[in-house]
Amino acid sequence: MASPHVPLEIDTEGQKFITIDTDPSGSDYGDSQSELTSLRSSITNYYYENGRRYHAYHAGAYWGPNDDKAQESMQIGHEVYRLLLRGRLYLAPIADSPQNVLDVGTGTGLWAIEFGDMHPSARVIGTDLSPIQPSFTPPNVQFEVDDCCDPWLYKNDTFDFVHVRGLYGCVSDWDKFYREAYKHTKPGGYIEQLEQSVQGKSDDGTTTGTMYNEWAQHFLNAGDTFGKTFRVVDEAKDQIKKAGFVDVVECRYKCPIGQWPKDPHFKLLGKLNRVYAEEAIEGYAMMLFTSVLGWTRDEVQVYLARMRSTLRNSSIHAYQEIVVVYGRKPLEGETVQAE
Repeated sequence: MASPHVPLEIDTEGQKFITIDTDPSGSDYGDSQSELTSLRSSITNYYYENGRRYHAYHAGAYWGPNDDKAQESMQIGHEVYRLLLRGRLYLAPIADSPQNVLDVGTGTGLWAIEFGDMHPSARVIGTDLSPIQPSFTPPNVQFEVDDCCDPWLYKNDTFDFVHVRGLYGCVSDWDKFYREAYKHTKPGGYIEQLEQSVQGKSDDGTTTGTMYNEWAQHFLNAGDTFGKTFRVVDEAKDQIKKAGFVDVVECRYKCPIGQWPKDPHFKLLGKLNRVYAEEAIEGYAMMLFTSVLGWTRDEVQVYLARMRSTLRNSSIHAYQEIVVVYGRKPLEGETVQAE
């Protein structure tokens, strides 16, 4: 496996964990039991809308569903990112034996589980609005239900590594988010964030005038109206620097959509990414297009059928830009050179 510390080149071709107890029996706290039962219900009694299931904790804060179909697409997306990074889980030059690691927006928990297996020295905490992670995990991996937009309840200077992936359209105040990350990262520790663009691009102009441009504009408009931008892919580097992190590195990749690349690696990557897109686009669009943009469910389904046809069009040589940004919290007393 290649070193996780070497950025890839672009190929133009191509605090403590609180366990959720689902058993309401056995409490000795009297009247507080009803409060606990209510709290559990607020987390696990999901709500359904337009045929999809969504998180109940802070309902409506996130646009994506958490049902089986959504979890399957998350698993495919995890493989897309692993393939794109040629088997690596991260790029930041973290310490060989990290102690405390936070995976923000962990989803199905695959990244946290694989990182925990890779680094037995680490205590890995994965947070998400949905408790959809598996019950059987490595002993050093734990999951908790939490909203990353709320104040973080961990002690300052706790984490050797804060990992963030796919939070576009999820955060209303990114400056506040990065300040929280900075405050809770140990001096010398790292933050790393992976995000993808909603815009399908091409080097030969074949995406011009296609639904790729229309799709991106709908999402950018929906995010602006929703109050949670989808532009973080292009803003993360500067905002991470603004929060105080140093040695900030941005690695930008082209991830093809479809089997059009000649290179076998990118052909496989493009095939997998197209499958990921086809499986995920309903979950991406349904809540935002209906609740935010005012479309009907039927209108969304017709639009998705057109988009899937576009995704399968081999004459359109589309790719998404995927960006990985990582930075280090300065050591105490370290002199930081102004850029």
